[in-house]
Amino acid sequence: MPSKPAPIKKAAKKEPAKKEEEKAPEPAPEPAPAPAEPAPAEAEAAPAEAAPPAEEPKPPTPPPPADEPTSAPVDLFVEDKNDTSVTIIWSQPENIGITGLDGYTIEVCKDGTEDWKAVNEDLQKSCRYVIKNQTTGDRLKIRVVAVNAGGRSPPVALPEAVLVKEVADRPKVRLPRFLRQRYVANVGAKINLTIPFTGKPKPVVTWAKNGQPLDTKRVNIRSTERDSILFIRSSEREDSGVYEMCVKVEDFEDRASLTLQIVELPGPPASVKIVDTWGFNVALEWTAPTDNGNTEITGYTVQKADKKTGDWFTVLEHYHRLNATISDLIMGNTYKFRVFSENKCGMSESAAITKGEAKIMKTGIDYKPPEYKERDFSEAPKFTTSLSDRATTVGYSTKLLCSVRGHPKPKVEWMKNQMIIGDDPKYRQICVQGICSLEIRKPGNFDGGVYSCRAKNDHGEATVSCKLEVKRAEGMRPLQHKEGAGFLEEHVYMAGDH
Repeated sequence: MPSKPAPIKKAAKKEPAKKEEEKAPEPAPEPAPAPAEPAPAEAEAAPAEAAPPAEEPKPPTPPPPADEPTSAPVDLFVEDKNDTSVTIIWSQPENIGITGLDGYTIEVCKDGTEDWKAVNEDLQKSCRYVIKNQTTGDRLKIRVVAVNAGGRSPPVALPEAVLVKEVADRPKVRLPRFLRQRYVANVGAKINLTIPFTGKPKPVVTWAKNGQPLDTKRVNIRSTERDSILFIRSSEREDSGVYEMCVKVEDFEDRASLTLQIVELPGPPASVKIVDTWGFNVALEWTAPTDNGNTEITGYTVQKADKKTGDWFTVLEHYHRLNATISDLIMGNTYKFRVFSENKCGMSESAAITKGEAKIMKTGIDYKPPEYKERDFSEAPKFTTSLSDRATTVGYSTKLLCSVRGHPKPKVEWMKNQMIIGDDPKYRQICVQGICSLEIRKPGNFDGGVYSCRAKNDHGEATVSCKLEVKRAEGMRPLQHKEGAGFLEEHVYMAGDH
C-alpha cells in the first residue's frame, strides 16, 4: 500500500524529524496491514522514537564469518547387500561447525575408474542409505561426502571395492561352550582345539595371538570348509594368550576369541624363618614364591622333622596364610621346618627349609594328678527284667529269661514250685553278663508249674517268678502200661519224637 499522508501532516511541525524521515528508507509499506484507526497514533510516535538514533550514528556491522565445510564422515562400512543393491551405514562427522549439517551425498564408481557419480538426487539426512538398481557382478567403489553451507567435506570411502552379489550364508563362528571361559592346560600337554564355523561360499579363516600373527613354528592351524583346528604339539608357558579367529566372506566377517593359559608346578616359597619359640609352640613366617607356575597360588603345606629321626611329617595342608603357629611339639626335641607351595597343578617339587632350629626346652613343671574319691558300687541284687508267664507244648523245648544286676556278682538259683532245681540234666541253666536263662528240654505234662529265679549276695537277695503251662499237642494218644497198671507219664508224637 502507498504510504499514508495523514501521519506526515501531523508531524510537519518538527522540521528536523521530517527531514530525517524523508532521507531514511520508507518503513511504511511493512506495517501497512495494521488497522486504520491506530495508524495515526503510531505515526505520531514514530518520528519521536527515530529522532535520537539520527543524532548518534550506529557503528558499522562486522561482516559474517566465512562458512566452513564439516569434517569427513566416519565409520563407513557395508551393512548388507544382494544381487542388485548395497546398504551402507556411517557416522556423522566429528566436527560439524556453526553452520550445521545439511545432509550427505553418496557417490559411486566402478572399480578401476575414477568416474564418481552421485546416486542420491536430494541430500541424505540419515546415516544409512541403500544403493539400488546396480548390476550383479559389478565391483563398486563407494564414498560419502557431508554437505553444509560451507560446501563439501572431505569424502570417506570404503577401503575395498564392493562386489554386488548376495552372500548365500554369512560367516559365523560357533565357539564351543568350554572355550568361552579360560582354557587351562599343563606345560607339555598337547593342545587340539576344534572351532566350527558356517558361511557360504567358503570363508577365509585367519588367526592372531594377542593382536599379532601366529608363530607357525609353535602353533599349527588347519582349516576346512566347516571348522578350524588349533594344534600345539607340546605346549609351553609362552603359548598362553588370547587367540582370535576371524572368518570372512567377501565384506562380511565374524570373530571369536579364546584365552589359553599354560600352567605348571610353582616354585618353593622365597624364604621361611622361625620367628619365635615358646613352651611347646613355634611361630613360622614365609614369603610367596617368585614363580607361581603361571597361575595363582592356592595354598601351602608345612612339614616338621625331629632332628633325632630326620623324618618329615605334615602339620598343615592347603594353608592360605604366610605365617603359622606349630603346636603340640615334644619337650626336649629339636625341630626343623619346611614349606611347599601349591597351585592348580599341585605342590612344588622343592621346599623352603628353615636355616635355624627350634629346640623345645624342658621345664620344671611337676605334674600332680588330681585326686578322685573312690565310689562304692556295692548294690543288692535287683532284677531289671522279670520272668514272664509262658505256655508251651509237650515235647517242645522252651526257655525262661530274666536279667539281674548287683555288686558283688550275685549267686543265681532256679527253683520249681519252691524247690531248687540243682543239677537236673533236664534243665540247662546259663547266666552271662547278668542275663539268666533256664532251658527246659522237651517238657512233659508234669513239667508245668511255677518257676522262680533267686539272686543273692552279701547285700541282700531278690526273687522273680512265672508260671509255665505245658499243653498236650493234637494227635497225641497215651500209651498203656504193658501190665495194665495205668497210663504212662511219657507220650510220643504220632508224627515222630521231637
